[in-house]
Amino acid sequence: MDARNPRRWLILIVLCLSTLVLVIDNMVLTVAIPPLAVDLGATAQDAQWILDSYILVFAGLLLTAGSLSDRFGRRRVMIIGLALFGLSSLAATFATDPGTLIAARAVMGIGGALIMPSTLSILIVVFDEEERRKAMGAWSAVAMLGLVGGPVLGGALIAWFWWGAVFLINVPIAAIAIVAALVLMPESRGPVTKADPLGAILSAVGMVTLVWTIIDLPHGLNWVSLVTSVVSLAAFVVWELRTPYPMVPLALFRNRTFSGASFSLTLVQVGNGGLLLVLTQFLQYVLGYTPTEAGMAFIPMAIASLVFNGLGAGLGAKIGNRLLIAGGMLVMAGGFFLLASLGTGSGFVLTAVALFVLGAGGGLAMPAAIAALMGTVPPEQAGVGSALNDTIQQAGAALGIAVLGSILTSGYTGALPAGAPDAAKSSIGDALALGDAGLATAARDAFTTAMSSAFTLSAIGVAAAALLAVLVIRDRKPAAPAAPERELTLTH
Repeated sequence: MDARNPRRWLILIVLCLSTLVLVIDNMVLTVAIPPLAVDLGATAQDAQWILDSYILVFAGLLLTAGSLSDRFGRRRVMIIGLALFGLSSLAATFATDPGTLIAARAVMGIGGALIMPSTLSILIVVFDEEERRKAMGAWSAVAMLGLVGGPVLGGALIAWFWWGAVFLINVPIAAIAIVAALVLMPESRGPVTKADPLGAILSAVGMVTLVWTIIDLPHGLNWVSLVTSVVSLAAFVVWELRTPYPMVPLALFRNRTFSGASFSLTLVQVGNGGLLLVLTQFLQYVLGYTPTEAGMAFIPMAIASLVFNGLGAGLGAKIGNRLLIAGGMLVMAGGFFLLASLGTGSGFVLTAVALFVLGAGGGLAMPAAIAALMGTVPPEQAGVGSALNDTIQQAGAALGIAVLGSILTSGYTGALPAGAPDAAKSSIGDALALGDAGLATAARDAFTTAMSSAFTLSAIGVAAAALLAVLVIRDRKPAAPAAPERELTLTH
C-alpha cells in the first residue's frame, strides 16, 4: 500500500520557504550592519547585540520549541513561529534606535526557534525512508541558496532602498509560507513527554550571561555575569542528569564521537559567526566596498561551500567522517590564515581566494561532522538529536560573534595612536565619521591589525579542532535502518 502523501512535494516547498526566510535574514543582516549602525547611531557593542540577541534566543529556545511542536502540533507551532517572525521583522524595519532593533531581533529569535525544529520534524513525517534523503537534499540546497543569495540580496536592497528593506523582505515570505501551510500541510504530532521548564530556564540564563561576559571583556571582566553563567550552566548539567525527563539527553556526550563532532561543529560556527561580523566591516570601512559589493564578495565562499558540501557527502561514505572532518577543518584553517594576511591595500582576488578556501573547508567538514553526530543518536531520540545539533551550531555562532567581536574591539582600540580622540576609539565607523583623513588612515590600519589577530586565533583554534577530531572521533559502520515510528499521528 502506498501511504505517501500526494502533496508531499508541495509541502516540501513550504518547508523550504520557512527555512529560507531564516537563512536569508541572517545573511542579509551581515551586510546591513554598517549602514544601519550609522543611521541608528549604534556602537560596536550594539552591532554585536543586534546579531547576538537573535542567536541567543534562538539557541536557548530551540529544544523547548521542539518539545512544544511534538505536544501541540508541528504545523501549528511552525505557523505561530512564522507569524512572530514576520511581525517582528516588520517592527525591525521601522526601528529608530538600537534598543528597539535589538528587541525586535529577540522576538525574531523566538519565531525562528519555533520554525526550525518543526520544519525538520514535518519533513521526516511526510516523507518515507526511500524519499527522505532526496527531500533532505533539496531542503539543504535551498538553505545553501539562501547562503549564496542572502548577502547579494542584502547589498542590492540597501543600494536600491534602505537598510530596513532587509527585514521587510521577510514579511511576504512568511505570509506566503503561512497560507501555503494552512492549505497544503497536514498536522502531525509526536510522542508526548513532560516539559523541562527548569532546564530551559537554566540553559537560557547560562548562555545569555556567558556571551554577555565575553562581550564585556574589552571593558574588564564582569564577575557578576561570569559567576551567574558558571552557576547556571553547572546547575543545568546537574539537573539534566537527575531529572527523569531531561530537555537535553546529556548521556549522548559520553560517546566520544558525539562529543568530538559536537566540538567540531561548534568551532566551525565560532569561526563563521565572527567572520561575518568582522569581514563585512573590513570590506566596507577599510576597502571602501559598497553594501552591494560587500555582499558579492561572499559569493566565492558560498559557491565553494555548496560544491564541496555535495562532494563531502559522497567522500564521507568512502574515507570515513573522521578524516573528512579533520581535512576540511585544516582547509578552513588555511582560509582563516589567508584572511589574516589581508591588508588595507588588498584587492578582490586575495579576498575571494581566502573566502573560497574557507567555504571549501566548511563544505567538507560540516556534512561529515553532522553525519558523525547523528550516527550516534538512538532512533528514539532522533528529534531531540536534530534539535541539539541546531542548538550546538547556534551557540557556536553566538560565541563566535562575541569572542571575535571582543578581540576586534580591544585590538582596534589598542592599535590606535595614543592621541586618538575618545570618539574614535569605540568603533572604526565612528572614527571615519569624524572626517579627519589622518585619523581615518590610522583607524583603518588599527582595524586591519585587530582583524588579523582575530582571524589568526580562529585559524589556530580550527587547526587544533582538526587534530582533536583525529584523536577523538571514531568511524563506525552505519546501523541497520530503524522501523518506522508508528506512534506519530498525522491529521488534517
